[in-house]
Amino acid sequence: MSLPKVATREEWLAARKDLLAKEKDLTRRRDALNIERRNLPMVEIEKDYVFDGPNGAARVIDMFDDRAQLIVYHFMFDPGWEDGCPSCTAGTDELSPGFFDHLHVRDTSYAMVSRAPLAKLERWKAKKGWDIPWYSSFGTAFNYDFGVTIDESVAPGEYNFRTRAEYEAMDADFFQSEQPFELPGRSCFLQAGGRVFHTYSQYARGLESTGGSYYFLDLTALGRQEEWEEPKGRSESARSATPDFSS
Repeated sequence: MSLPKVATREEWLAARKDLLAKEKDLTRRRDALNIERRNLPMVEIEKDYVFDGPNGAARVIDMFDDRAQLIVYHFMFDPGWEDGCPSCTAGTDELSPGFFDHLHVRDTSYAMVSRAPLAKLERWKAKKGWDIPWYSSFGTAFNYDFGVTIDESVAPGEYNFRTRAEYEAMDADFFQSEQPFELPGRSCFLQAGGRVFHTYSQYARGLESTGGSYYFLDLTALGRQEEWEEPKGRSESARSATPDFSS
């Protein structure tokens, strides 16, 4: 695949302005979507989940650290693994102290939850040099209830709000993996009057909308350089000895 068309500055500006109109429309639609997200109903957390945390036993309300809101990243770490999920690790590596400072200013805490025992989480956290509260849900129903551990001997198979039957109707072999298996997600909670409520969860590609480098790469001509992207072969063209500027 050839590189983008070579144009004059005037031609580029005209095309950029056309794209800007679409970007502004997307911004307005995203703002409207965010309003709908904030207006979602919420569900009270009534189960007494008890996690193993850095300071001992902890419940969901303890993760708030006396703030009004809590964002939980469902980090993939099976109890049998020795290392954390590479993809979850890469995303967590992108989070900076400044990111957490900004969340805290807005009365929002951030924590991670995985099914692996705490000792494994602490070892991986130390290896990566992270300073993020990380809790083990091992022995609880938390991962199953929030759809990030798929084990149909424990709970009906469902991910990203789709059932096994819905995936099969889409000709997707999603549930053919050996169970149990771990999946990523992110969930948001609100506390009010001493009660904890689940307000939102996102999974699969929904997670990338709150990621870091992907959206920066989307601004570039080569994009994310993944096989599913269009136009095909662009990064290979850029790296070739004789780039094709013909289109």
